[in-house]
Amino acid sequence: MKKAKLLSWSVLLICLGSLAASQTAAEARAERVERGLLPGIVISGRPLPANSLADRMAALKVPGVSIAVINDGVIEWAKGYGLVEAGSATPVTSRTLFQAASISKPVAALAALRLVEQGKLTLDEDVNAKLASWKVPDNEFTRTEKVTLCRLLSHTAGLTVHGFGGYPADAPVPTLVQALDGQKPANSAAVRADAVPGSLWRYSGGGYTVMQQLMIDVSGKPFPALLSELVLAPLGMTDSSYEQPLPVDRRDAAASGHLPDGRLIPGRYHTYPEMAAAGLWTTPTDLARFLLEVQRALQGRSSVLTAGMARQMTTAVKGSYGLGLSLQGTGLSASFGHGGSNEGFMCAMTAFIGSGRGAVVMTNGDNGGRLMTEVLRSIAREYGWLTHQPKQKTVVRVNPASLAPLVGRYELRPGKTLAVVLEGEKLIVVDGPERVELHPESELRFFELVEEHEIVFVKGADGKATHMLIDGELKAPRVAD
Repeated sequence: MKKAKLLSWSVLLICLGSLAASQTAAEARAERVERGLLPGIVISGRPLPANSLADRMAALKVPGVSIAVINDGVIEWAKGYGLVEAGSATPVTSRTLFQAASISKPVAALAALRLVEQGKLTLDEDVNAKLASWKVPDNEFTRTEKVTLCRLLSHTAGLTVHGFGGYPADAPVPTLVQALDGQKPANSAAVRADAVPGSLWRYSGGGYTVMQQLMIDVSGKPFPALLSELVLAPLGMTDSSYEQPLPVDRRDAAASGHLPDGRLIPGRYHTYPEMAAAGLWTTPTDLARFLLEVQRALQGRSSVLTAGMARQMTTAVKGSYGLGLSLQGTGLSASFGHGGSNEGFMCAMTAFIGSGRGAVVMTNGDNGGRLMTEVLRSIAREYGWLTHQPKQKTVVRVNPASLAPLVGRYELRPGKTLAVVLEGEKLIVVDGPERVELHPESELRFFELVEEHEIVFVKGADGKATHMLIDGELKAPRVAD
């Protein structure tokens, strides 16, 4: 008997020791992530730059950040940084609530797919067959092709309204039907079909708002209660809620949103009645639980979603978007996830299809987009991901005589111009008080390391630059010097 007890104690001590070692390893990895934020562009042959999370939060005026990392099929660590509100003394913890913004969409999509598997909705039926409180207005675009749940989920329904601005704390909030029809006090346009359903991919928060009304009509339940029943409670997302506005008793747990200059949003945050599109309050830990459930479902190990439906969810319908999820990469790099941007909040989540790895980053600042991508690169380096790596650029020497034709002023937009000047052998962009060096990859192709834009100059017949392309999209014509 004594020998058996001693053996049991030995096993317990070994388990506790293993757990402590695991926690120490996770803490060490978290610290390396915190110290190793990476820019999007690095110059070949130069030491790899790395910045601390605290330094980048200060530089970008983002008061608070929360991170959760998935490794080997578990949440390896979750941690909060900074403050829930600039000037306060309340720290962000792993349970601080952030607005998920458009990450609300994939979580709502999972709920809709559960209704499909319960037989209450179908993916390819005209949604007007089950909508009761409101209908998608028929027009010439919906004459032959119809708006379906599959098309709503995949942004291929041909519907308008990209996103929503939300409602300040002191502003009246429209009903869902008012928002769908663009009627006051709604601050967004009416949701309408202006393209043939199924003909193109175009991001539409309006489509997810139609889906919200559809789910309410078929269930007869308020959307927050329905989402709690279908997804939040079964997945253990106990800190999450679609309630808008956030109930008074939960507001102390919520982060406040901040503008690009670091100022607090009046009233702390906006209200979003378009809950399916933008209304989820949550934590990185809870979103990590969502990612893990999708990974388990793909392996046939979920009690919430079948493997077949999970494969549909993570299979592109058009472009790189499945049923509620943005899809990236192929093979070992294949991943799913989503980003989000509400007034004062920026966030991102990503997970790999073929392995139990991923991460979630949430911030309470409008400049959080830059910060969260730097955090994800640090996580990628620490955990050996094949994705989220900085671009390697090689700088070449260009004769100043070849740079001279690029000098001039370029119109970024009406009333906004940039000056390009030559200082010695360096090409500099002057934007008010800001001066940014352009690093040459060739005589016409450059990049800069402040905002990490890639710039290409286009020359005319006279050999002088006529346009400046920024990130391959924005054409800035040259104006009179």
